[in-house]
Amino acid sequence: MSAEQKPFLQIVRGDPGPAEIAALVAVLTARARAAAAARDGGGPARPSRWADRSRLVRNTFAGDLGPRGPGAWRASGLPR
Repeated sequence: MSAEQKPFLQIVRGDPGPAEIAALVAVLTARARAAAAARDGGGPARPSRWADRSRLVRNTFAGDLGPRGPGAWRASGLPR
């Protein structure tokens, strides 16, 4: 048999059903795609800043605290 005629996947032991073979093929396909994406340096693209929902989350203490001191309540309504 030449390399082109050899089966890609061979069941050596047991009697798997069609659903089990389909699950195995799905896992192998997902791993191959992940490896190809890692090799290419590509991955899921980050959403644009406009579509990024994390911008709706309030700033934490580690981030920008905003205005402080006298008049902070008034300055908090002004654009930064």
